Amino acid sequence: MPQTTTAQHAGTRPDSRERGTGGVVPVLAFAGITVAVMQTLLVPVIKDLPTLLHTEPANATWVMTATLLAGAVSTPIMGRLGDLFGKRRMLLASLAVMVIGSLICGFTDDLVIMIVGRSLQGFAMGAIPLGIGIMRDELPRERLGSAMALMSSSIGVGGGLALPAAALVAQNADWHALFFGAAGLGVLSMLLTVFFVPESSVRAPGRFDWLGALGLSAGLVALLLPITKGSDWGWGSSTTLGLFGLAVAILLLWGVMELRSSAPLVDLRTSARREVLLTNLTSIMVGVAFYAISLVLPQLLQLPASTGYGLGQSMVVAGLCVAPLGLTMMFTAPLYARISAKHGPKVSLMLGMLIIGIGYGAGLGLMSAAWQTIIISVVVGAGIGLAYSSLPALIIGAVDPSETGAANGLNTLMRSIGTSVSSAVIGMVLAHTSVQSGGMAVPTMSGFRISFVIATGAVIGGLVLASFLPSQRASRTAAAKSPAGETRQHPTLVAGSGGFRGRVLDAEGMPVPRANITLIDRRGRQAGLTVADEDGRYTLLPPSDGDYVLAGSATGYAPHACPAVYPGGGRPVDVDLVLALSAPERRAVVPS
Repeated sequence: MPQTTTAQHAGTRPDSRERGTGGVVPVLAFAGITVAVMQTLLVPVIKDLPTLLHTEPANATWVMTATLLAGAVSTPIMGRLGDLFGKRRMLLASLAVMVIGSLICGFTDDLVIMIVGRSLQGFAMGAIPLGIGIMRDELPRERLGSAMALMSSSIGVGGGLALPAAALVAQNADWHALFFGAAGLGVLSMLLTVFFVPESSVRAPGRFDWLGALGLSAGLVALLLPITKGSDWGWGSSTTLGLFGLAVAILLLWGVMELRSSAPLVDLRTSARREVLLTNLTSIMVGVAFYAISLVLPQLLQLPASTGYGLGQSMVVAGLCVAPLGLTMMFTAPLYARISAKHGPKVSLMLGMLIIGIGYGAGLGLMSAAWQTIIISVVVGAGIGLAYSSLPALIIGAVDPSETGAANGLNTLMRSIGTSVSSAVIGMVLAHTSVQSGGMAVPTMSGFRISFVIATGAVIGGLVLASFLPSQRASRTAAAKSPAGETRQHPTLVAGSGGFRGRVLDAEGMPVPRANITLIDRRGRQAGLTVADEDGRYTLLPPSDGDYVLAGSATGYAPHACPAVYPGGGRPVDVDLVLALSAPERRAVVPS
């Protein structure tokens, strides 16, 4: 007969998950920085690519476009694969593909082979949503906010640090060294992940939607190609307009197919929920604002002083002046955690966007000296750090734990679309306002200012969208239900037979829905994690037989733990966890 244990009311430490996870946050943040380095490493040599690859400028741009397209396609796919088969496993796969792509690029001067390598590098973009998903599964609630903020802002931190470093390498060594450096960072990130990041036991139910993945890939390529190449092809050309039309048709058909699928790649019903939809739309606006400064300031700093407005700085100095953008994003992570804990991620998002707008507004009059560009970078970086840190928290607060990877992958995709739109629009503005100087076209100060105005407009649009997000309390309530009012299917675990199972109940024997259940081994390390369904039922498979502690927690209840023994052999062990109302809640139900 299965062993049965009923837990009584007893105190316990706030959250046993905090043990054994000390290395998770820095290792995952380092993985994010590695991805950002991969994205940024060619920026210092972008104008020299046609010469380096012995091709025309229009062809050389495919080296950058290929990475963008591969990253956009792979991000939601890797997120879904992580939900199904293990986030750590897919994180390692993403980094491994990036390393292979970096090595391919490091040994070639051929355009086609370089494009293939850069496409493989783009697969690393999935590391950001996968890392956020691992943090949600592994970290105690009190550490999750600042950890996600650091992970989300790591893309800016890495870009800020990589720009001057890549410029220094490009000026003093063979440009292929940039790719070998990226490969080395990728290998180091993989080793750290293997040793310090545990695999999550939370799994999404269902199977991988291969047809949906192909449809989304085709739709995204058809959408992003004309956005990134429209200035070369002509915005009114048949190729550009035809691809936009094809993208609309493919994505509409893909949406219909996903709605009918029992295990969709992207749960469109969840994505259509107000808090998710508005967060994703706001992410596009934040992406536009983030990329604008990266396009304008390096050019302004490197233009010769003879133009009358150029600052005449070297490539390395220009990178150092823009580096505070990423560094400030990193330092805002603890500030975000405090603001979000007190007022919710909606407030921190809106505050961040307001600061971005102030930075761009001030930038309209601060472009006459290198030190002024540093001020712009610091202010805009602080705002972007707050905004980027808020986005995954808003998504996580609105989706089931089993959907974390896919949902954050889609959100990361929205940011990428924003940066693509920013690149296309601002590139077009700078091209149309440029003048001839020394036999070549150079951007004008009016073009730079128009670009800042466009970024400010995107920020205003994002503020309007964010203002319609539900409050923190409403988000938590909505997260427990689907749009139709039906409860969501609870995540399953990698389990055959046996393991711990049971219900989470309150003192009156009523189920406690959506409670967190953590399995702790005899060394105090987390050995498993799951979330109870709406009836309080859970299933959790230990990695081996032995002595464990089962800890339960839920909003409004005091956390509680009890010892349990798993004998192995495939036999289930029933353990019911009884949670007492926390002190404020008990006082609330006493009649006056």
